[in-house]
Amino acid sequence: MHSKWAILVLFVLAVAARSADDYEPRVYKDAGGKELPYQILKPKNYDAKIKYPLVLLLHGAGERGNDNKKQLAHGAKTFSSPANMDKYPCFVIAPQCPNNVKWVEVDWGGLAHTTPVEPSAPLRMAGELVAAMQKEFSIDAKRLYVCGLSMGGFGTWDILSRSPDTFAAAMPICGGADEAKAPLIAKIPLLIYHGGNDTVVKTIRSRNIVEALKKAGGDPKYVELPGVGHDAWSKAFSDPASLEWMFAQKK
Repeated sequence: MHSKWAILVLFVLAVAARSADDYEPRVYKDAGGKELPYQILKPKNYDAKIKYPLVLLLHGAGERGNDNKKQLAHGAKTFSSPANMDKYPCFVIAPQCPNNVKWVEVDWGGLAHTTPVEPSAPLRMAGELVAAMQKEFSIDAKRLYVCGLSMGGFGTWDILSRSPDTFAAAMPICGGADEAKAPLIAKIPLLIYHGGNDTVVKTIRSRNIVEALKKAGGDPKYVELPGVGHDAWSKAFSDPASLEWMFAQKK
């Protein structure tokens, strides 16, 4: 009996390791030579004759650095699980924001913020990376998605407001938005997650942008998780309905 359990554990660990290894480390370099490390997940049996969706995955503050690995800590393995790779063949790009820099240079703990005039360098380059992927691979421009958690949730809202015609849908998780930008993004399909007891990025940040979007004519889907603190991403990425919803959206 013990040997059977040992074999099962080894199999599960092997599958988890394989799903992480399905990502390929790369570095994007902009016109000025500035570099942004990222990981890319390609569809199984990629066929250039087929147009594939692409997901931009923006990590949280704890995954910043230059190792080009930590950004895969949350969400990445959901896309690379064998079942999801079969069900949702897609490209996923996961850039890594450097230490001491934010996707959006604002106060995460505040009750509101105003969008900076210019995007941060990493977020600008993440947008450029989406464009570069469309030149390198067969990507469906009508099925570009962005999702991000915590600091990446802020990044998701920010990049949407700067490029409202780019993405077919977005999933911001425990982030915060500039409510004044709601009219720009109201028509974009949105699935928003936030913990009901989040004190790091206050729950009211998502509640407020949801109300602003509704006033602007939008119909966002909002999932508030009772009793959950800042870790709303575990539920967001483990719920099969979230990926099913996202990949069903098309421009």
